[in-house]
Amino acid sequence: MNTVTLIGIDLGKHSFHLHGQDEGHQAKLISPQFVRPFVQGNKNDFADAQAICEAASRPSMRFVSVRNEAQQTVSALHRVRESLVRERMGVINQLHAFLLEFGISLPRGQAIIRRLPAVLAEHELPPRLVALLERLQTHFKYLDEQIAQIERELCQQLREDERSQRLLEIPGIGPITASVLMTELGDAQQFGSARQFAASAGLVPRQYSTGGKPTLLGISKRGDKNLRRLLVQGARAIMQRVEQRTDRLGIWVRELLARRHSNVVACALANKLARIAWAILANGTNYRSQQAVAAA
Repeated sequence: MNTVTLIGIDLGKHSFHLHGQDEGHQAKLISPQFVRPFVQGNKNDFADAQAICEAASRPSMRFVSVRNEAQQTVSALHRVRESLVRERMGVINQLHAFLLEFGISLPRGQAIIRRLPAVLAEHELPPRLVALLERLQTHFKYLDEQIAQIERELCQQLREDERSQRLLEIPGIGPITASVLMTELGDAQQFGSARQFAASAGLVPRQYSTGGKPTLLGISKRGDKNLRRLLVQGARAIMQRVEQRTDRLGIWVRELLARRHSNVVACALANKLARIAWAILANGTNYRSQQAVAAA
């Protein structure tokens, strides 16, 4: 009997299914979206494991890098933070909705928490509703403190990591974005180029080309949508103060805004920020603006 050296494992929360083949391999992780085209017949766990082996044998297959314990811990913190942020926003929406049902309309946003005591004092509302609104206000403050505590932990980890400090030098990259980049990139060696990393974040045009005629559509929106959202938000922060920037990046953004829509420019700038982050981590360099280069 041949020795089984290629093993496809379909990972599950409570059970695992294995499919073995008799050719050599190196243990790697594959994204489910790249395995799906190789599933033959009806989908089941054993067919998935066989498809994993088939996908792993492809020379052009793209694999997922294995995260270390530190990256997994930071990723868990980010997921908990996102959950708390969504819950906090839900509390705000509930406060607005309950007050609106009694004819009280307030501006959107977190300002309602600060104005709630004055609103309750000005309007005669049912006592039980007042108690409910105060309970929601207390819950909001609890969620806000939990989010702030997690953000302090993330900032503390960033201060202890020299590579994260170099990411913070990039315009538009704040502590949360730098922490997510460190989780996704690591040492950046799993990506062959800056474009590959930008493509993994879904920030490159989606292609539909045939017959030698290239057709580029909107961005592909693949990969981690949270990372993509943070990069786009950082790009928009740069665009808001682009008139104050005299470096090469500011000139490039102004020239692009002169001929393209702001949404297109935001995605293009987010793409550039992702490429800069990859270059800094892959090459071990620091971000240098045009002023810094001229001064040197």
